Amino acid sequence: MDLWLDITTAGSVEENNPEFRDQFDRLWNGSSSDVAVVHIDDFGGQEEAKSLIGMVEWILVRCSDWTMIPLENIIAAASGSGTKVAASISKEIELNGAAFALQHGVDAIVVPFEPGIIHAAKKITGEKASQYAESPYTGASLSFADVTSIQSGGVGERVCVDLTERLDLEEGMLIGSSANALAMIHGETIPSEYVPTRPFRVNAGAVHAYCLMADGSTKYLSELEAGHEVAVVNSEGKLRPATIGRLKIERRPFLLIHFSSGHDVGQVLVQQAETVRLIKPDGHVSVTSLKTGDKILIRGDLGMRHVGRELAGEMNER
Repeated sequence: MDLWLDITTAGSVEENNPEFRDQFDRLWNGSSSDVAVVHIDDFGGQEEAKSLIGMVEWILVRCSDWTMIPLENIIAAASGSGTKVAASISKEIELNGAAFALQHGVDAIVVPFEPGIIHAAKKITGEKASQYAESPYTGASLSFADVTSIQSGGVGERVCVDLTERLDLEEGMLIGSSANALAMIHGETIPSEYVPTRPFRVNAGAVHAYCLMADGSTKYLSELEAGHEVAVVNSEGKLRPATIGRLKIERRPFLLIHFSSGHDVGQVLVQQAETVRLIKPDGHVSVTSLKTGDKILIRGDLGMRHVGRELAGEMNER
């Protein structure tokens, strides 16, 4: 998805200004032979935009009262036609709607000369480049560790992370008491005779635990908030970002699971419940059926972290 700067809102900024040409895919000066500008104030504006599909290279949509349905209709109509759709944005809150309308989103976002909107737009266009991001955190180096002990973890505050999208089988989150050794906790996508599935949920464990975020940093479960992006991982180590919609924190009994694999030694406190599952070489296993000597999937990391960010050095958490 392209990012255009509307220089008609930027005062003295010139179209050939190299500083801005390096930051944006296009500097929009208000008119161009390859762009048809359509103002959508009502149904007629939508139909005008649709009538131009296949006749022009770009349709730039401006909505006086931002609504999603006309934009979605135009995107759907333009699909496969050779005509691209750009949307003019005047408020930061409109960005996600345009970028992800009908999952595909528009082909370009046109932003005014306002630093807050520009920063947010750059972030979104970077995220859209690939859902399995291009960063060093596109994949997690996963391996199997031996379960060395299982014992009661007492009672404490457990965090369920409810996401704004569903998880697939073999997907979950990386959680642990040490940022250097995170166990993969499977999502609640496995049917049970006792409770229905919650395919958007990961029963992540105790509030003190670390979890891996979408940008490769870690946060304590107690720090998470709605809107944060966590890393969802599958059993092959492939990562994708997912947004938190809600957190459920309740007092529950825990199991304390210790595991070890060479230099990677860690532990995870999980709710003592049949619906909490880890990954074994032959599939998933409920933590209530886990045994000492079983192998579980983990992510090991020998580095150290400060405020969740990876640094060179050593750290020992027990």
